[in-house]
Amino acid sequence: MKNYKPRIADEILARRLRGKGAVLIQGPKWCGKTTTAEQQARSILYMDDSDTMRQNLELAEVAPKKLLLGDTPRLIDEWQLAPQLWDAIRYEVDHREGMGHFILTGSAVPADKSKMRHSGTGRFAWLTMRTMSLYESGDSNGEVSLKELFEHSSSDLFSTNALNIDDIAWLICRGGWPKATLLDKEVALDQAYDYFDGVVNSDISRVDGVNRNPERAKRIFRSLARHQATQAPITTICSDIVANDNVEDIRETVSSYIEALKKIFVVEDSPAWNPNLRSKTAIRTSDCRYFADPSIGVAALGIGPRDLENDLQTMGLFFETLCIRDLRVYADALDGTVYHYRDKMGLECDAVVHLRNGKYGLIEIKLGGDANIDAGAKNLKTLAANIDVKKMQAPSFLMVLTGVTQYAYCRKDGVLVVPVGCLKN
Repeated sequence: MKNYKPRIADEILARRLRGKGAVLIQGPKWCGKTTTAEQQARSILYMDDSDTMRQNLELAEVAPKKLLLGDTPRLIDEWQLAPQLWDAIRYEVDHREGMGHFILTGSAVPADKSKMRHSGTGRFAWLTMRTMSLYESGDSNGEVSLKELFEHSSSDLFSTNALNIDDIAWLICRGGWPKATLLDKEVALDQAYDYFDGVVNSDISRVDGVNRNPERAKRIFRSLARHQATQAPITTICSDIVANDNVEDIRETVSSYIEALKKIFVVEDSPAWNPNLRSKTAIRTSDCRYFADPSIGVAALGIGPRDLENDLQTMGLFFETLCIRDLRVYADALDGTVYHYRDKMGLECDAVVHLRNGKYGLIEIKLGGDANIDAGAKNLKTLAANIDVKKMQAPSFLMVLTGVTQYAYCRKDGVLVVPVGCLKN
């Protein structure tokens, strides 16, 4: 397809299709799910095509198998509009030979799950797509491989970073929206604002048919943006908006809005990591709050690259969201999951990339600055020393993931310093 940039998800999708009868690709709107699926599909049904949507929905009710006819893999785009297709596809998978019959794409969790009687276990594989990482968009040179860090010694690590503070600020605001990566700079920045407007004015209500107030949604968005990369509880979000919102049960309302944002993959919180420790330190188990893409928070606050550069503390939070997004994309290719670590003694680790085989790496995220990197390295060494390696593996690597340091290299203490502009899966 013209202008298609290869995605890390391409290879994951191909692998999933070899092992299951159907693959569900889920993720936020505009992240490239349909385009990625189209590269491997041999026939396509667009459920939300305005010319055929009514007929599609009617057929889904009375004769769903008719919609599944076609060369395979058959792509069913925006399948959640007709949740009953789930069971029809499950039945077809059970009664067809081979693998890789269907690809489903969806930008929301189905509003009516009662029409899905079967879990899909054994028939479906899941693939979460996100906006483009810096490596996928061509903004990282990819000279440092996360996979290789898990497999080999990194004492001779070296790469030169081409990104400066202006670049990082702009990349945060542009986000990883595939279309934005093809546009001129000023126009590219508009894409996140257009996405934000679509969510607050339509998507947040359409996801489950609950009419939600756009202005209240904007206030909740702004609060989430201010508290991204933290474990801020619902009560904190409520406190932020209560002065400008007259609603009887503010906690229930805010929870409803945030849950809707999770259903459309706008918010993707990071779960807590629970290692085996030598001490009996109490670990904070709350999820850490993140947007699926850093530009969403930028749009919510109505700011731009210059605003970030004038407030480096805020920029650091947005930079952390960018790094978490990239780490999630890269970890998916390695069958890994990204967690965070916080304990009640104040020790933290911004990201733990934990692979299915038990290997893991500890990562602190710092925009830059020698003092910040030293502090991050100290945290990592302290946490690593507290892990009981008799009960679990020692970490494969300790990394400070940075924005504007000039080089990727290994420090004398063994901690890696890696600019995000040098990293890939």
